[in-house]
Amino acid sequence: MTEIRIEASRAYSVMIGEGLLSRCGELAAPLVEGRRALVCAGERVFPLYGETVMDSLRRAGFTPFACRYPAGETAKTPQTLLSILESMAECSLTRSDAVFALGGGVTGDMAGLAAALYQRGVDCVLLPTTLLAAVDASVGGKTAVDLPSGKNQMGVIRQPRLVLCDTAAFATLPPDTLAEGWAEVVKTAFLTDGPLRELLLSGRAEKELEETAAACVRVKSALVALDENDRGQRRLLNFGHTAAHAIERCSGYSIPHGRAVAAGMAIMTRAALAKGWCERETLDTLLSLLRRFDLPERCPFSARELLAAAETDKKRAGERFTLVLPRRFGECFLLDTDRDGLGELFTLGL
Repeated sequence: MTEIRIEASRAYSVMIGEGLLSRCGELAAPLVEGRRALVCAGERVFPLYGETVMDSLRRAGFTPFACRYPAGETAKTPQTLLSILESMAECSLTRSDAVFALGGGVTGDMAGLAAALYQRGVDCVLLPTTLLAAVDASVGGKTAVDLPSGKNQMGVIRQPRLVLCDTAAFATLPPDTLAEGWAEVVKTAFLTDGPLRELLLSGRAEKELEETAAACVRVKSALVALDENDRGQRRLLNFGHTAAHAIERCSGYSIPHGRAVAAGMAIMTRAALAKGWCERETLDTLLSLLRRFDLPERCPFSARELLAAAETDKKRAGERFTLVLPRRFGECFLLDTDRDGLGELFTLGL
C-alpha cells in the first residue's frame, strides 16, 4: 500500500492499494468521531461494492446507511444533491458523523458537496472505484453538481477526511471506463517530467496501477499545496478541460468526461503546434498515447459549437479564458485569452 499526505487547509491521507474497500471502516474509525455513516453510491456501483463497505463499517463499530441514485453525469443535478441531503437527515447524521462516497467522480463530486452543505459540514471519506476518480477527482477537494447552464456550476472546495483507492476495483473496470482514467493519467504526465512520464513511456503503467495512481496523486497534491483554491498553478490540471467540458455539453453528456478530455488535449496540442508553441514530436507523443489507450483524437463538433458551449464554463473569468497548452511532453503553460482567441485555437485544433 502507498500512502500520500495531502497538505491543504485540512491535511489528509490518500491510500492506494488492493483490498482497501474491505478495510475502510478500520481506517476511517480513528478519524471520525461519530459512528453513523451514510454510504453514497450510484445504482451500478452499489451492487458491486456496497455490502463490502457496509460490512467493513459495521465491523469497525459504525451504523451504516445507504443512499443510492441513478448512475452517470446526467444524475449530477441539484435534485440528486437534495435527495442525498434528505437521506442524511433521515438517518439522523450529525456533524460528528461521516459520508462515504463510493464510486467514480460523479459520486465524489455530489456526495462531497452534500457533506460540505449538511449542517454546515460533515466529514467525507472518498472511496473512488475508477482509475479516473482516483487520479483526478479524489484529490484537491473540488465538489459540484451541474446546472442546465453548464458543468460543475454549483460547488465548493472542501477537503475530504480520507481517500482510499482500492486498485482491485480498477482491475475489474470495463475497457471503456478504464480508458477514461488513462486519459487523465496522460494529462497528468504532460505536466511533469518525473516518474509518471517514465511509467508511460516505458509501457509499465498498465501493469503497475498502484505506482501509476500514486505518481498522479503526487503531481496533483503538489499543485493543490501551492494553489488550493484554483487561482494559479493548479489550473495546469485543466489541460484539455475547456474543450472537454464544451464537448460534453454539446453531446448532452453522452460523451463521457475521460473521452472528452482526450479529444480536448488533442485539440489544444494541434492548436499549439499550429501557433509554434510546441514541436511536432509533442503532438505525435500525445496521439500515440491516445491510440494506445483507444481514446479519441477528434470530436464531432465545430469550433462555433464548442465556443458557444465554452462560454458557460466555470473556468471563464469575465470575458477571459485561461487555457492550458503544451510546450512539450512534460511541460505545459497557462495562456490568458479572450473569446476570439479561444475560437481561433478551437479552429486550429480541429
